[in-house]
This record gives sequence, C-alpha cells and structure tokens, in this order.
Amino acid sequence: MEKDTLCQARLAARLHDPIEKPLILMRTREGHEGGTPQILRRELGLYDLPYSIRSAVKQADHWASAADRAAFPNRSADGRYPAWQQVRFEQQPVIIHPLTGVAFNLKTLADVSPEQVQSQALAHLRRLIHRDAAGRPDLQRTALAFWRFGPEIDAPEIKSLWAQLPADTRVPDHSIHDHLDLTAALAGCFAADAGGPALLAVSLGPVQDFIAAARSTSDLWAGSHLLSRMSWEAMRVVCERLGPEAILFPRLRGVPQVDLWLREQMGLEKGLFAHCPWTKSSSDANPLFVAALPNRFTAIVPAAQAREIADQIIETVRGWVRSKAETAYRRLLETAGIDDDPALPGYAQIEEQLAGFPEVYWVSVPWSLVDADSDGKVAAGTTRLAEAMRPFFESDPPGYLGSQVWQLLSGGLTLEAGWFWRPNPGALYPALHELLERALASAKTVRPFVQTRQEGWRDSLSGEAEWLTHDRGQLTLPPGQRADTLWSRVAKARPAWAKKGEHLSALNALKRLWPTLFVEELGDLVERDFKRFVVSTHTMAIATSLAGVLQNKARLPQKLSEAVVGGGRVALPRKLARALHGHPDEALLRKLPGWLEAVREEEDEARRREADRLLQDWLGHRPEAYYGLLLMDGDRMGAWLSADAEMTLPHEDSFHPQIRHALQSFKEDSNFAAYAKALRAPSPSRHMAISEALNHFALTLAPAVAEIHFHGRVLYAGGDDLMAMFLVCDLLPAMGALRAAYSGTDPARIGLDDFDLGFQRQGSGFVLYQGRLLRVMGEKATASCGAVVAHHQAPLGAVLRELRAAERRAKDEGGRDAFSISIVKRSGGALRLTARWGEPLRLLLKLRDFLAEPSVSRRAVYNSVQWLRDLPPPEGDGKMVAELLAYQLARQYSRKTTRDYYDLPKLADSLVQVAIVHAEKEDRLAWIENFLAVTEFLARETRNPNVQTVEEDAA
Repeated sequence: MEKDTLCQARLAARLHDPIEKPLILMRTREGHEGGTPQILRRELGLYDLPYSIRSAVKQADHWASAADRAAFPNRSADGRYPAWQQVRFEQQPVIIHPLTGVAFNLKTLADVSPEQVQSQALAHLRRLIHRDAAGRPDLQRTALAFWRFGPEIDAPEIKSLWAQLPADTRVPDHSIHDHLDLTAALAGCFAADAGGPALLAVSLGPVQDFIAAARSTSDLWAGSHLLSRMSWEAMRVVCERLGPEAILFPRLRGVPQVDLWLREQMGLEKGLFAHCPWTKSSSDANPLFVAALPNRFTAIVPAAQAREIADQIIETVRGWVRSKAETAYRRLLETAGIDDDPALPGYAQIEEQLAGFPEVYWVSVPWSLVDADSDGKVAAGTTRLAEAMRPFFESDPPGYLGSQVWQLLSGGLTLEAGWFWRPNPGALYPALHELLERALASAKTVRPFVQTRQEGWRDSLSGEAEWLTHDRGQLTLPPGQRADTLWSRVAKARPAWAKKGEHLSALNALKRLWPTLFVEELGDLVERDFKRFVVSTHTMAIATSLAGVLQNKARLPQKLSEAVVGGGRVALPRKLARALHGHPDEALLRKLPGWLEAVREEEDEARRREADRLLQDWLGHRPEAYYGLLLMDGDRMGAWLSADAEMTLPHEDSFHPQIRHALQSFKEDSNFAAYAKALRAPSPSRHMAISEALNHFALTLAPAVAEIHFHGRVLYAGGDDLMAMFLVCDLLPAMGALRAAYSGTDPARIGLDDFDLGFQRQGSGFVLYQGRLLRVMGEKATASCGAVVAHHQAPLGAVLRELRAAERRAKDEGGRDAFSISIVKRSGGALRLTARWGEPLRLLLKLRDFLAEPSVSRRAVYNSVQWLRDLPPPEGDGKMVAELLAYQLARQYSRKTTRDYYDLPKLADSLVQVAIVHAEKEDRLAWIENFLAVTEFLARETRNPNVQTVEEDAA
C-alpha cells in the first residue's frame, strides 16, 4: 500500500468527526461535520479524495461505532433523531466510566460557546500540522501528531476534560479519541486491499525466567526493561507500517519510548514534547527508564498483510537482540584489551545462543470470517466464523455467537414501529477477539525448541549456556584456573559489569551491559548526560538510617567524614536524595552508602569492623540491614479484557441518564428491553480504556506514590504488574497506597486512614493529578501484593523466589485482593502473613507504631505470645481473649502518654476479630501469634526513622 494512500485514509478518518463534537452538537448552523473537519480537510488537501478512500472512511466509521457502542434503534421512520435522544452535552456533561458504570459529571459547560470551542480546537490542530521544505503538508507526520497530541489542549476552559469528551453523547462511555483511533486503524485496512482488516495478536517470551536471572537490582531492572524494549521493537514494525493507532492494546499514546520514536525517528517537532517529563530528567527517575510495555499486543492490520507483518516482527526483534548482544561483546573486548575480530568465537556463540530468541507467538483472525450481505450487514448464521470458533468451544453456537446478546442483535433490534437496527460486521468484534485469544493460547502450547550444543563451562548466572569467550580453549578451565579470561579481565577493569569469578553467556552479558548501552543510546538521542543508577539492596537498607539522621539533622563526625570522603556516589531513593539537598554534609552523605558497600565487599575483616563501629557510634545503634521488595499484580486481568460476567455491566448502564430515563416509557416487550439489560461484551474501546488506566498507573501514579511520597524505587511497572523496593518502614503504607492508586479507591477502604496520596479521587474510576483528569481501573478492579523483607546480603535470586511465592499466596490463600508478607531473617527461618486489604493492614500499622514506641518493652510480643499459648482459641465474639490480650499488652509499656494515645482494648479486639475472619478456629491463636511476630519485626527501632532509641524498661 502506498504511504500517501494510507496517510490520506488515516487523516480523513481522524477528520470525519471533530474532537469538540459533544460541545457543538446541535449548537452550530453548519453542523458538526462542516466546521473544523471541513476547514482542515481543505488545508491538508483532503477535500476531494478518491471514492475508494471516502468509502473506506465511511465503512470504518460504521464498523467502529458498531464495535464500540451499545447499539439501539436510533432513528424514527422518517430518518430523524427524536427529541429524547438529542442530549445537550453542554447542559448535562456526563461521562460514564466503562468499567464501573458510574456517571461522572464533568462540569457545567453552558457558558462555553460553540464558536469559542471551535476556534480553540482549530487553532490546536493547526499547530500540529507538519510541512515539508516546500511548505506542503506532510501527511505522515501530521497524522502522527494528530494521534499523539490531539487529546491534549492548552485552552483553560476545556483542558482538563478535553481527553474525556465522549464520541457519542447518548452512550458516553468512550472518548471521541478512542473512536477516531479505531476508525483510522480500520480505514487504513479498508484502503489497503479488498481483504479488509484482521486482528493480530503477538506474544514474546519467555518472561519470568528471563527477568528472574538476576544477581543484583541492576540485573533485575535490566531484564524487565530489555523485555519491554523488545516488545516495543515488535510494535514499532506495526507503527511504522500502519500508524500507532493500529495497536489496540496496549495503548501507546504518551508512552515515553513511543514519544522518543515519534520525535527522533519520525521527525515530529521537538517543541511539542517540551512538557513531557522524559525530556527533563537526567537520572533513572526519567520515565524512559520505566519498563512500561507488556510482552504482548493486539493490533488491527490488513488481513492480506498479516503473515508478512508477523514475519517482519520476528526478524526485526531477533535481529535487534542479536545486534545489541554483539555490541555488548565488542564493549567487553574493548574493556579487556582484546582486539576485535569477526572470527572470534564469541560472535558464533552469540549467533548460536540467541537463535530463536525471543520466542514469538502470533495469531491472525481476519474479519472476512464474518459473512456479510449486499447491504454490508451481518448475514444470518455467520457460518464461516462459527466453523472457525467451533474447535475452541464446547458450546454450539460457539462462544459469543451463542450468547443472549448476539441472539438479540443478529435478528435486528426493534423499539417502536419503524425503529429497526441491524448489525454490521464491526459488532462481531467480541467473537473475533474471543477466537484470537483461544487461538493464541493454543499456539503457545506448542513451544519451539532449537537444539544447541554447549560443550564448555556454563554461565554463572543461569547455568544454561556457555560463557562468552575470545578463546574456546578457556571454556574447559574450571573456576579456580580462570586467571586471564575475557571475564576476569573485565572484572578487574569494570567491576559493575562482572563480579570476581563471574562468567556470562550472550543473553546475560547483554542484560548486564544493557544499563550502559541504554544510557549511551539515550544520551545521544535526547542530548543529555544521563547518569544511570539503580538503587542497590545495600543502599536501600542503609537509607533507613540516613532518613533517621535527616530527621534529627545530625552532622557527620570527623572520623567518619574522613573515611567516607574517598567513596563514590551511588543512587539513592528519590525522596531521600531530595531531602539531602541543602544538608551541610550533603556530599558526604551521598557517598556514605557507596563507601559502606565497598568496605563490606573487601576481604579486610578489620576494616569492615572499623567501618561498622564508626557508623554505629554515629547512629547510636547498628545500621539497618534489611530492605523491602514488593510485587503487585492486578487480579483477573484476563477476565477484565474478555468482559467476564462479573467484570462487565448491562448495556443500559452505558447510556446517558437522559436516555435511560426516556427508555423507561417504551414497551417492555420489545427485544431491545432484553438487550439493554444484557451484559456488554468486550469492545476495542474497553480494551483501550483498560490499557489507558494501566498506563496512568504505571507511568504516573505508581512512580508518584513510590518515589515521591515514600522512600521507594520502581524497578518495573508494566501495566498491572509492578515491582518496587522500599525502606522497611515504608513498606506497609506503600503497599496500601499503591493498591488504592491502582483502582482509584478510598485509601481508608484499603486500611490507610487520613492518608494523602497526592491526587484527588473524582468518583469511581477517575483521579485528578497535576491538573489532569486520569481514568483508572475503578472500584471493581482489585490487585494482590506480595512483599518480602530481606537482608541486604541475601542472594537476590532466593529473595525473588520468595517474593513470587508471596504474591501467589496473596492470590491463592488470600483469595485475591489481598497481600502476603514474608520476612526472611538473616539468622534463618521466615515469618509469613497473608490477609485481605482493609482492617488487617490498618491493624498492622497501628500495632507496629505502638510496639515501636520507646516506652514499650521489646519483650511485649514475646511475653504476650507465651501467655496466649495457654488459652483456648477465640470463638463467638472473642471478647475474652481480646480483653486478656489487651491486659497483657498494657503491662508492657511505662509511659502514661502511650496508654492514652493507643486504645489497646480496641487494638486487641481488632486483632482477634481479624483472626476469626482469616483463620479456622483451631488455627486462630497461631495466626495471632504470627501476626504479632511479623509486627514486632517491622517495629524494631532501627527500622523506624522517627523513633528515638531510649533505655528499655528493665521490667
């Protein structure tokens, strides 16, 4: 397909409706299609397009409407819209969250004149028109600019709601931008060939094994970021051929990596991106360092090109990985002082070890499976689609074709005499998507296997492949004899690339060097001197003590200052780094964690003891040695995408309140009444809404919560998946805050009372953050969280295994919408606690703060637990056990102020009630004992910067 034809179709589709349509509908003389769109079509040379393109746009508009909107007979016999359907949006500006069904009133817009909003919209889009050297409109760059920046406008009167303006005021559950994206994607396919559009699903793997092979937090970040980057390289093939709107899921608009491509590779004006955070930061707090893209995507492509596009994706991604691995090998050779030569065995190793990596699975489902009649409507029976679906379903008709909704739609909907609607093929998106998902799952069960011959010693990290070498004879050397290998030389010259004794394979070498390669690539593209750091587990542990120092404004003593002065700066949690700004000892405090980590890795035991003594004398206690690691995952994401019964809503819930009210007067015996009450199926706009909500969480809300409000560091945030490190003192509230941010729910419901998340909830499913109205998943969406508290010297691989086990416990034992905490003690053994969000988290925080009080004995939990073991398990209301537990806790403190501040009877009763809910009768005392043990560990004074160490009560 010629690029000009594709760009013309995409742009014409974007201009078939004005973005400001809801604000000018029924308010202008020329009608909504005669204002902004007509002017822009003339300026872009799109006014007299060939019939084939105009026809493609019209068909795309009809299919997109049928795929996205709840359908209902909307014209009377004379072809006019009745008065009850004429929603005056400026007077009733209601939008509906597509996942919760909650109506949200934007604000009164009656005072915004249609002339004003048209003028603002026209000026906004005109600024996005790109021109070539001769001054002619550059259609490709203009189409990209309209896609990326069309939803953003600076006009103060409409800025906050511009991105949420609905496509159809009668069914305001998806935005005009969603509709324009889908229409443009379909129009490009219709203009391409007679085969029409197809859905294409692509999945890259493996995921968990690739990320889990990590010895440090830098490896962990690199694995997830590299996988996200591979996903983008796959998506880029589709974006460059068909435009980014062709990717239905995930939503790419506003993703920093995509913005970088638009600016640097596609030539969009740099000034358009000046407000984007990724253009400002020179540290790893930059959003470009977030692994924000999942390992799979769904796109709309021309059916005749699906296989060609899939083959190009496979070739491109594997070629990109191989090229980067070769670049990493060359850097290793350079560092080791070895001359590069194409005949070196390392290049052959890379070729062999990366053959077939990554695994790429793809499935295409053409829309042509839907039988259509001469009027472009769905033909009765949909025989071919039913035949294609039948092998994947037990029911007949299979899947969506046997649903109540399709049985009603397929025969046409009636409302009153003369009011009739028949579906076009766009309405069968749910069935096509259903088939796509089943076929992809089936394809992934057939895992390709490429046999390779590995003769020498294996990689130190994964043990799966030979380590890279410049001399194959060295591959037979056992660990104690590798004095002059490529890796031993690198370990001496660049310890960050290889620890002593480490020897890595092609893939793990790429992961180890990826932070360096990515930063160098980024620095060249955005003209910034990036300092790429990942906070280490050692630094995260000592950061707790530094946070306490800042509370007390303590200065470094002279001997410690002299010791630290030669240390190197390392990355700190962003909140701590900001707090250090302006401190008299800022430079030294920034070096302290790196100095301490370097000393602890030395073999000089006396020097290590002296460092610990200096630090302990200054702090007044031993420095904190533990850190927290968190893994959060959205519950039942597959069910959300497939619109399972408990995850979706009746069609009538998507109607504007005016429409709902009017429909009450119609006869109940029409088939439309049953359709309105039937549950909605998945749609493109639903998938866009979910992806948009996940992007808002991963790119905006999660980093704000973790790194601005807490001492945390996001390691990756790929939509509903999040991994982050925290100070131990911040782990509990950060867990709850992230859970609340995910769905936009009230923090108190999660267990955080009087807690400010930094953004304002705007009804179910919307939050207001820095002047932007963001759609999030909503109250119905839940997430489960696993957390581990581990010693900074514990092997990261073992910690990650425990972390994933904790997440599984939260989903399995907790029944989802739960959390599970593992405390892995340095001395051996582990504590584990699993509970639902809400009262258990609230209680953990209150008990932790009580036990952290200087006036509470460190033996409070020990004594209480010893006494509890002699009691019968609580039953009924548990009042007896609660009263006796409160009495025991009350004996363990010495200050009256503590007694007055903490309502111990209430705390004890809450603990007993939580145990009754979470444990069987015979396990309740053990559950309480475990709860108290976990809380006591989290309450120890070195883990709470605000606690002043005092002499314990001798009693």
